[in-house]
Amino acid sequence: MMTRVASETDIDELSHVNNAVYLIWAQDVAVAHWRTVAPETLLKDFVWVALRHEIDYRDQVLAGETVEIRTWLGRAAGPRFERHVDIRKPDAARFSAKVLTDWCLIDAKTRRPRRVGADVLDPFGVSG
Repeated sequence: MMTRVASETDIDELSHVNNAVYLIWAQDVAVAHWRTVAPETLLKDFVWVALRHEIDYRDQVLAGETVEIRTWLGRAAGPRFERHVDIRKPDAARFSAKVLTDWCLIDAKTRRPRRVGADVLDPFGVSG
């Protein structure tokens, strides 16, 4: 989990956090999770690229408000790996935004997609 405080630069013309900022936060938590869990060899050998984002908005976030951002893994299929992100104010009953991203595992040397195997899944404590 990570927290963010909405800054004035995150705010759009409707006086709440801009939609694009939620995607930045979702990417930040995903990258932080990968860098925390993956051993150095995986960090060196692989990179992730986002193929698709699906985002639902439910509760606006205003300047100065804090959000908690949580992430967890979905299904892996071939080179694709789903990641879920929940963005909500502390103790809120409903999310401000939830994001589902399809990530693609890329070999850092060849720049080609690579099947998500046990070497990638094991550090996360999940199976294929």
